[in-house]
Amino acid sequence: MEWIVDYQWEIFVTAEVLSMAALLLFGVVRYLLGKRTSSLMFLLAFLILLAAEAFLAILIYQETGEISTFQIIITVFVVYACTFGIFDFMKLDRWMRKTIGRWRGVELMTDKDYRIMKKNKDPKFIAKKYRWSSIAHLLVFIVVQGIFWSYGTDSIEDMIGYVTDLSWIESGTAADSPYANETVYGIGMVWGIAFAADFLYSWSYTLFPAKSGSVK
Repeated sequence: MEWIVDYQWEIFVTAEVLSMAALLLFGVVRYLLGKRTSSLMFLLAFLILLAAEAFLAILIYQETGEISTFQIIITVFVVYACTFGIFDFMKLDRWMRKTIGRWRGVELMTDKDYRIMKKNKDPKFIAKKYRWSSIAHLLVFIVVQGIFWSYGTDSIEDMIGYVTDLSWIESGTAADSPYANETVYGIGMVWGIAFAADFLYSWSYTLFPAKSGSVK
């Protein structure tokens, strides 16, 4: 177990590289070689590697007894793969079918695929999609952060006080924050930064819309 702790980052990076390779090989075997059944093995390999990453985070926690940046990052990767990653995989799948189909001189795309790709080039559709995703992220963020804060505060009034006076952020310690301990504080702050960046990025499509036809 000690070597797993020592080489945790190397193991994680290797698993991520192999995961991406498995997705690419899925497309190559399925669309270039035409072996649909065999291609599922690479999709299964991706899922196994994803589960292995989650298991690795659990093993590291059991060995060290604390939640570190490593576990937080793996959690983010796993949650992403199970949510937004699904839609990104669908985009990758369409790209592979379009590219490989052009190489082979065969049509691997459907009318539905072309309709989806056309919609994804419409600035208004993109802006609407990101608005909805940002709102969903906001609701999840508020609910989970509310649960975190409920363990570190005594009342709703305390929570409102932390919301109206954000000076506790500058202190950089859990003791001055609405979080119960350093671990939850670290998770909450990292997520807060990621949420702010994602929210601003999502609404940039509404505030600064691209011209029709300029979206690739």
